[in-house]
Order: sequence, then C-alpha cells, then structure tokens
Amino acid sequence: MERHVDMKEISDGRKYRSSDMAKLGCNDCEGCSECCRNTGTSIVLDPWDIYMLTTHLECSFESLLQQQYLELNVIEGMILPNIKVEDHGAGCHFLKENGRCGIHAFRPGFCRLFPLGRLYEEQSFTYFLQTQECKKERRTKVKISKWLDIPDLARYERFVAEWHYFLKNFQKNYRNMSDEALRKWNLFLLQTFFAKPYEKEDFYQQFAERMETGRKEIRKYGRLV
Repeated sequence: MERHVDMKEISDGRKYRSSDMAKLGCNDCEGCSECCRNTGTSIVLDPWDIYMLTTHLECSFESLLQQQYLELNVIEGMILPNIKVEDHGAGCHFLKENGRCGIHAFRPGFCRLFPLGRLYEEQSFTYFLQTQECKKERRTKVKISKWLDIPDLARYERFVAEWHYFLKNFQKNYRNMSDEALRKWNLFLLQTFFAKPYEKEDFYQQFAERMETGRKEIRKYGRLV
C-alpha cells in the first residue's frame, strides 16, 4: 500500500496533477508485459476495482476468489484483496498468452497508474513519475488524465484519497485491538466494501453509503476514523 522511500531515488522529483503532462507514452507497450509479471501481492485492490471487475465480468467477488483471479492477504492488520500473480514470471491471471491484458478496458486503478505513483499529503495526493520501474525507453509525454482514462476523474480521485486515509487511520491503532475485535472488523470490512454486490448505477454514491456505515462500525471498537 505505502512505501517509505527517498523520492529523489525513485522519481524525477516532480509532483504532478492529473492535468499535467508526463513521460508515460510507451507506444502501447509494443508487446511488453513486464509490469504484469513478478509483481507478487503488490496490486492491492480497492472497492472501485472490485466494482469494475464484478460489473464487467458479471460475477461475484467470491467467484473471483474461487477462480483464483484474486487472493486475500494481510496488510498491517487488514485483510485486503489483490490480483493473484503466477510464479516464475507467468504473471497476472488476466494476462493473455499474447502478453496483452484481458481486462484492459476495466483494469484496476493500480494498473492504470503505472508507472506513476501517488504521494499522499494533507488528506489528498499528487502523482509522481517512477523513473526506474518501466523498462521502456524514450517514452513520450501524455496528459495524466488521458493516461488514467477514468470517467469522472475528479470523483475518482476524491474516492481514492478518502479510502486511503480511512485505512491509514485504522492502521495507526489496530495493534491495540484484541484478536477477536480485529477478526470481526476484517469480516465487516470485506463484506461491506468488497463482497456485498454493487449495483451498476453510481458507484460513488454506493461507496459513500458504505463508508458512512464503516465509520459507525469502527467506533464500536473504540477507534474513531
């Protein structure tokens, strides 16, 4: 989720907004799929990602787990889903034999972002360009909003920030929770934000309603988020 690194070592030192241009263009990767392989459990999914996957694949969250497209891992006390990646460089389960993404039109936000990263500050975030992650050279400048290709980007960015800080505030205190309280919270988190089906209508309104429930629920454990 978060990396604690020296930004000077991994980026060009700039902070970007979605209206800025950055050297992202890779000529449709020209068959390269290195960023879809050997990623381990790093492609952690958020509620928007699950909404997109379940809506477009017309399946449930549980089905994605059963078919081993996704898996669950513990991240700082929380159980969260991530894209399952095969060993020995086989890559993401959605990666086709020709090295192309089988869900490109509704791929997760993490995948859309690459090779950008997010720098979270003051309840919001800016983008930064990771200079050592993508192997493509001579990339061309592309407007970040076009690169992300997410409708209603302003609402999406507000959602990303809200979800990040909701989880981050919880992480500050989870070590003080009993094992039973933590177990109940994780069951609630998975059920409320991931397993409970999303309607095809406005995701952000559905998320807002679930977030309100989430804030109330976590207070039961003495953690005000």
